[in-house]
Amino acid sequence: MTSSTSSELIKQLNLEPHLEGGYFCRTFTSSHTVNGRAALSSIYYLLSNASPIGHLHRNRSDILHFWQQGSPIHYTLIAPNGNMSEVVMGPDLAAGQQLQMLVPGGFWKASELRCGEHGLISEAVCPGFDFSDHELATAEQIQRDFPQHWPALMPLVSRQIK
Repeated sequence: MTSSTSSELIKQLNLEPHLEGGYFCRTFTSSHTVNGRAALSSIYYLLSNASPIGHLHRNRSDILHFWQQGSPIHYTLIAPNGNMSEVVMGPDLAAGQQLQMLVPGGFWKASELRCGEHGLISEAVCPGFDFSDHELATAEQIQRDFPQHWPALMPLVSRQIK
């Protein structure tokens, strides 16, 4: 894939604004089902300098992320037990960046583009994504559940009214 601008990628990949921030397009939903749900679904997800944060949220399903192109994307993860960690997805393996990352269901995650024009990833969700399994964090919830992490998480919590 040749280098493209954010606006070119948004157009070429038919991306639209995502409620978490950034842009996305669903690319696949399996016709195979498990317990009445699609077995797998996938999306493209783009963070740009115009929308650089994927706000803190969690999903019920496991999500496998694949770095595609552009600048590195920084992830903040919070396990159900409250442990917080950071992962950087990008091409510089020698610097500890990762090309793939699994976020287990039930983990909170936020993503950030800290430099560059854009970062593009793909996600595979198993079982397939359903918005009823998605929860966008609120400031009150995160302050209550993770007060020790609130200073670091504050800029990653969406200011949107649900």
